[in-house]
This record gives sequence, structure tokens and C-alpha cells, in this order.
Amino acid sequence: MIDIHCHILPGMDDGAQTVHDSLEMANLAVQEGITTIIATPHHKNGRYENPKELILNRVEELNRHFQQENISLKVLPGQETAINGDMMEDYEQSQIMTLNGTQYVFVEFPSSHVPRYAEKMLFDLQLKGLIPIIVHPERNAEIIERPEKLYNFVNKGSLAQVTAGSVCGKFGKKIKSFSEQLIEANLVHFVASDAHNVTSRAFHLGQAYDLIEKQYGVDQVYLFTENAQLLAEDMNVYKEIPQRVKKKKFLGIF
Repeated sequence: MIDIHCHILPGMDDGAQTVHDSLEMANLAVQEGITTIIATPHHKNGRYENPKELILNRVEELNRHFQQENISLKVLPGQETAINGDMMEDYEQSQIMTLNGTQYVFVEFPSSHVPRYAEKMLFDLQLKGLIPIIVHPERNAEIIERPEKLYNFVNKGSLAQVTAGSVCGKFGKKIKSFSEQLIEANLVHFVASDAHNVTSRAFHLGQAYDLIEKQYGVDQVYLFTENAQLLAEDMNVYKEIPQRVKKKKFLGIF
């Protein structure tokens, strides 16, 4: 398995704090059947700044540690960039790290809302030949209330990645239910761990795929696992025609 979203680089954000933490995460990942991880430290989210050059150096260091410890896991460079007005300029100045140097780039919204300039920024990124991937939309308060926002972004060329823990119910029943609705509406293209540690924010990727297989069949799992592989190799991913989310009752209320 390839995990395209993980905070395994030590001392860069709120993920692994030390090399020891990174090694613990790596061992757990291998136990779960993960062979490759794209390291995606936070960038420009108000707390952390992790530009491209720094990430490339840290990924190289961590891979050396894994070789020394005989851990059969490969780390590739990436970044989780919070949407901001300087994204285009930062990309031009090589501050933005796409996922493994591909055309794919993570875009993180604030948890409470979708910025008004989001649609224009996603469009501008695409004009530069990039494919934006909106991370964990199932945990965004405005998208939960107005899922047509995500539908419009996907309909206009953006992709979306849900968190394995969301599918497994680690963020509560409402977010689990909403994740399922997004999958059913073809608004999800990737499932990834967004792991930060081995306890409160672990991987859960294998468990998520098992649940998806039970609910939607093996073809849906194949689409997600194959898309992670295609992304890492900078190839075009599979996309089904996006649908609008059908409003469902949650605990008896619309």
C-alpha cells in the first residue's frame, strides 16, 4: 500500500517529534502493509513553514535512518499546504513541494470554512498545470453543511482525499457518515492516513480499506489503491463522474 498523506518527518510539525517517533510510525506502517509513504508536513498553516528544500533534505535523512534500521519503508517528499493568497507566488519561487515532484499538490482548507477565494486559487493552480487535491474535506465544517461546494470543486477539476480514520469512525459518527456519502457520490479519489503518531492519530489505512470493501466492493478499494500508485508515478488517476451528495438523515434529523 502507498500512503499519500502522513506526518512522519521528525520535528517539522505536530506529527513525529523525534527520529524515534518516526521509526515507531514506520514500524507500525510496515505492520499494516504500507510500503511507501509520502511525507506531507504542514506548510503556511499559521504555525509551521516547511519549504520544499527543507522537506527534500529531511526525507533523504529519514530514508537513511530506515536503511540503517532495516525498515522496509520508502519515504517520498510532499507537503500539506494551507490555502493562502501567496500560493502561486510560492510555487513560482519553488517553496511549494508537490507530491513526489508530480503535478499533484495538496491544498488544505481551514477546518471551519472554505475561503471565498478558494475556487479562483484552485483554478489558478490548474492553469499552472497542477492538479489540486483537497485534503480531508469530510472534516471541513462548511463542506459538511454545504457539500455542493466540494461537488463544484471536483466538477471543475480538483480531486479530494479523505482520511482513513474518518472512514473508521475515529472522528465520530457524523464524519464517518459524511465520508461514506462523499465516496458514494464519487467525490473521493484517495484514502490516506494523515497519521501523526502511533496512538491518537495512527494509520488505520488497512482497516479503512476493509470497511470500504465490505460496503462498496473490491473495485472501490482497487480504485483508491491504484490511484495512490498512479499519483506517485505522476500518471492520470481514475475519476468517476461526480454526483451531488444526497441529503440523509443523521440521528433522525435532516
